[in-house]
Amino acid sequence: MNYQKDLPIKTESPSKSKGFPAALWALTISAFGIGTTEFVIVGLLPTVAGDLGISIPSAGLLVSLYAIGVAIGAPILTALTGKIPRKALLISIMLLFVIGNGLASIAPGFITLVMARILTGFAHGVYFSIGSTIAASLVPEEKRASAISIMFAGLTLAIVTGVPLGTFIGQHFGWRATFIGVSILGMIGLIAGMLLVPKDLKSDQTASLKSLPKVFGNRRMIFAFLMTAMGYGGTFVVFTYLSPILQEITGFQESAVTLILLIYGIAIALGNLLGGKTANKNPLKALLWMFAAQGLVLLAFYFTADHRILSIITLFLLGGLSFATVPGLQLLVVQIAEKELPGTEDVASGVNIAAFNIGIAIGSYTGGLIVTSSLGLASTPWIGALFLLVTVLITMYSIRLNKNQK
Repeated sequence: MNYQKDLPIKTESPSKSKGFPAALWALTISAFGIGTTEFVIVGLLPTVAGDLGISIPSAGLLVSLYAIGVAIGAPILTALTGKIPRKALLISIMLLFVIGNGLASIAPGFITLVMARILTGFAHGVYFSIGSTIAASLVPEEKRASAISIMFAGLTLAIVTGVPLGTFIGQHFGWRATFIGVSILGMIGLIAGMLLVPKDLKSDQTASLKSLPKVFGNRRMIFAFLMTAMGYGGTFVVFTYLSPILQEITGFQESAVTLILLIYGIAIALGNLLGGKTANKNPLKALLWMFAAQGLVLLAFYFTADHRILSIITLFLLGGLSFATVPGLQLLVVQIAEKELPGTEDVASGVNIAAFNIGIAIGSYTGGLIVTSSLGLASTPWIGALFLLVTVLITMYSIRLNKNQK
């Protein structure tokens, strides 16, 4: 394969060194800020609900509606911005991100907070759509999944440090202070992009809305999107309501939740990096085993949630598995697009980012329904495990489909 020809985005001097280029670390820094604003709300659900006088399931809409903003922004806005120079687009996205979080910090009520979250979600969607293909283009072919995992490591690092710190700030100084802090993170990411991303980054594809029918008309691509949505749906049935689970079922104090989120985040970061290495050669095979293991651990959490030590051990395993699939899923979509739909890589990546967030929206909404039903908060883990069972079946079919087309 001619790597230079096949990649959607090029630079004049692709890195041939053993290390990773500075532009990749700039992407990671911005991903850190975006990851913090996406997931910090999980630790703040009780705080926001109490301050705004709404129920916890209603506050959970701040997760699902943000995800819908990402789902809209990823494929549609990515297609509409396909001809804009990549560096200019990255900087514009981070500026929108800063504005969105600034508006969230001054939102007078729940509706305006939701609108600010959706606006920020638009920036998130475009960023990770083009970021994945840029990251893949900066390194040799055999390191592409690792490069994507490094960019997404910014998102997982946010869960390790940004989310616990943001939760701590929100609990002690108010949730508005958390969003001010996230805006500052966005400014740092914006400056890093201006300084480290090369000016000669270009898009040589004709990404447009016309690419969407091609992407949605490809059967292998559709099943890849279904794997993404169902896998993340299962994760967020539980993750959205992790703070209430730890306080109401496991019996931890609010102050202890911050430390547990830190442990969970460390597991996510480790799992993301290991998942990238595992998926470099055969992403489908790696994804099958990771999804199966994740489903089993979710089921185990149903039985360990009311035991403090066992619940922490289970959550560590769950954290490692939940985000380990990200690099493999993104690489799989890029590979299918390169082979079967050349020129649609950015848009296909954007649709997959949308699939992640459709899964998040479905999972968090389903979790809210379970919490308010007779099943209750304690049933969210086994409901999440059912999502993963469906994901495993979809992955098995995708492997069979892939073999038949070779």
